Amino acid sequence: MQSRDISEEIVEDLYAEALVLADDVRAVFDLRLGAESTGSDDLLRVALSIEGLRTTTRVMHVLAWLLNQRAYYSGELTETQLRRHGALPEERTSDPDNIAMLEPETQALIRESEELHARVARLDRAWRNRDSDHDAPVQALQGMIAKAFASGS
Repeated sequence: MQSRDISEEIVEDLYAEALVLADDVRAVFDLRLGAESTGSDDLLRVALSIEGLRTTTRVMHVLAWLLNQRAYYSGELTETQLRRHGALPEERTSDPDNIAMLEPETQALIRESEELHARVARLDRAWRNRDSDHDAPVQALQGMIAKAFASGS
C-alpha cells in the first residue's frame, strides 16, 4: 500500500471541525429568524443571504471532500474513484462590500469557513500533486513503448 500524505486522523479531526462549523453557519444564516424586518434592512438581508449561501456552499464542499476521504479509508472508494470524483471544488470568495455590512461575529465565522476550505484545498492539492509526480515516469515509459512498437511496424 502506498504511503499517504493525509492521515485518517487528520481527516477525522477536520470532519469534526467542519461539522461544528456547519452547525454554527446554519444557526447564523437562518434567515427565517429576522423575517419581520423593515425595508431599511433590505441591503443587509441581501448581503446576509448571498454570504450565507457562499459560506454554506463552502462548508458543504469541505464536508463532501472529507466524506469522500472517510469512504476511501473505510474501503468504500478506491483511489481511482477518489481521484476521479473526490476533488474539492474551487473557492467562491466573499464579497468585501457584503462582508463589511455584517456583524463582526458573522464576519469571523465566514473567515473561519474560508480558512478551513484553504487548509483542505492545500491537502487536496498536495495529495493530487504527489500522485501526479509518481505517474509522470510511468507515462513517459508508456510513451517510449508506444513509439517503439509504432516504429517497428
